[in-house]
Amino acid sequence: MIRINLNIAIVDMTTAKSRGRSVLMCGNSTQSLNLSAGKDIIVKKTDFEWNDSERASVLGSFYWLHWVLQLPGGLLARQFGAKCIFGLSNFFMFVMSLLMPILARWDIKGLIIARTLQGFIGGMAWPSVHHLTAHWVPPNKRSKFITAYFGSSIGVAVTFPFCGFILERWGWPYVFYITGVIGMVWFLAWWWLVYDTPAEHPYISEVELVHITSSLTDVVSSTKLPIPWKSVLTCVPFWIALSIQWSTGWALHTLMTQTPTYLVLMFGWNPEKIGLWSGIPHFTRFLFSLALSFAIDSLMATGRYSRTCVRKISTTICTVVQALLIVALVYSGCDQLLVNGFLLLAMTASGASTSGPLSIMVDLSPNFASVLQGFSGIIGVVPGMISPFVLSYFTNDNNTLEAWQHFFALSGVLIAIPGLLYNFIGSSELQSWNSPIPAADPEMATTNGSSTAKK
Repeated sequence: MIRINLNIAIVDMTTAKSRGRSVLMCGNSTQSLNLSAGKDIIVKKTDFEWNDSERASVLGSFYWLHWVLQLPGGLLARQFGAKCIFGLSNFFMFVMSLLMPILARWDIKGLIIARTLQGFIGGMAWPSVHHLTAHWVPPNKRSKFITAYFGSSIGVAVTFPFCGFILERWGWPYVFYITGVIGMVWFLAWWWLVYDTPAEHPYISEVELVHITSSLTDVVSSTKLPIPWKSVLTCVPFWIALSIQWSTGWALHTLMTQTPTYLVLMFGWNPEKIGLWSGIPHFTRFLFSLALSFAIDSLMATGRYSRTCVRKISTTICTVVQALLIVALVYSGCDQLLVNGFLLLAMTASGASTSGPLSIMVDLSPNFASVLQGFSGIIGVVPGMISPFVLSYFTNDNNTLEAWQHFFALSGVLIAIPGLLYNFIGSSELQSWNSPIPAADPEMATTNGSSTAKK
């Protein structure tokens, strides 16, 4: 909610222009879904007159420094626990959300600074939560559990139509106020209910505790191990996994950030309708992620498919297949049925990332999952930072269908290539450096490294 509330609020805060004029790329088209685009065209005066570059700065500023604390977030989670780091980083973002209407009315620079700080502190969140996954989830249930990360999709699915409803009735400032208050309530629940390890949980049953800890004995150390930096940075599967994070990051941020603006430019819909059609695909994304995760874990449980094999299936769906759907979306022209259909399918396909890219880092090294995810987070958020400016370069204050097609075609290429690369040389097998042995006992290190690699 907090990450994307601005993406829908900006539809009401300012209007995209084309050479200083309001633009509607599809005229008053009412085809396909018989939606009365004409009467939905936004004609009311907005509070701010921002050009494309300023809009890009507002939308992209969350990601400018979002990468800085990704790696420190993973390291801090190892030191202080994910409960503290994940909880407090989100709490700060909720506070900033409450302040944004005041800062926006003061100056666009105030809004950009607030959004940048949000992204900066919020950068600790994703890497730290991987620390929980590594200590709570048995390997053959990992895909299903990481589907819980797609609470973010539920958040988007709810936030877009919910905020569209708020915009229609009370205006854009209440988008930030209401989502900020909801965040505060979430923080209280998180602080009360979450524990870093099964052993720390006061109400866990003995049966569940034994089941979880015994399944993780061979892959997760009960003590803090020294990080094998050289092994991590020279690991080819790790770098291939990072390239996939770039791919899925570009796809997600492009669809999540640009979709509301694209729909209003194409069809002139009001905020409530834009919110509904922007939100539904994120709900189907979650459902697909859940269904696929059960299928992937079931395939691994049979013992006939390697972890790398099933990860390749998921990764292909959320990269190559999604890239084709994104390109099809923008080349559907003014056909509302096709545009929304391909948008739905493209976002749904990205649900495969929980069984693919998001699981790979834990697969490679459960002991250092939060650290690997720190690197992954840095790569994954860069697209969110530069995507609005790439779009701004193509449109250049001249929003035309052709300009948007060029942008989405480039996006398709950037999304597909890493997925193809992983299919040829990627791996999700447990790495020998997951359990490093002190250099004082080289014979033991060799033996342990070989046995770990076999496992």
